Amino acid sequence: MYRYVTIAATAASLTIAIALPVAAQYAKPEDAVKYRKAAFTVLNSHMGRINGQLKSPTPDMQAIQNSAGVVEAMSKLPWDAFGHDTEFVADSRALPSVYKNEAKIKELAGRMQEEVAKLNVAAKTGDAKAVRTQFFVVAKSCDNCHDDFRAK
Repeated sequence: MYRYVTIAATAASLTIAIALPVAAQYAKPEDAVKYRKAAFTVLNSHMGRINGQLKSPTPDMQAIQNSAGVVEAMSKLPWDAFGHDTEFVADSRALPSVYKNEAKIKELAGRMQEEVAKLNVAAKTGDAKAVRTQFFVVAKSCDNCHDDFRAK
């Protein structure tokens, strides 16, 4: 129990520290790509943890709640790291269309963040069925961006 609280508190602290003028923190475009990839990796890891719990016959709702909080916090972080100076960084799966469709990316990111917030609310209810339903809505909102803007 305390481990989950510590993880959630650490994630919240990191989120606050990292979310401060993010763009100013990048010395090189490669640093921005590394940052956004790390944010997406943590987000994806916690989505996987939620999914794993939802597949269990007795999901650990505390673990789901903790991961849902981390997912919500992380969903806000990567977007500032998609500056034009990162367009030509080789170590990125972002397609060139990302940099030509900033309004669409902002819209899709906003929708995903709204759905993630709903996932966090559902998790707090302790209702695994509600979490499962919203989890798939969140996954679809992620796919909406991946389908058009991320190399396979």
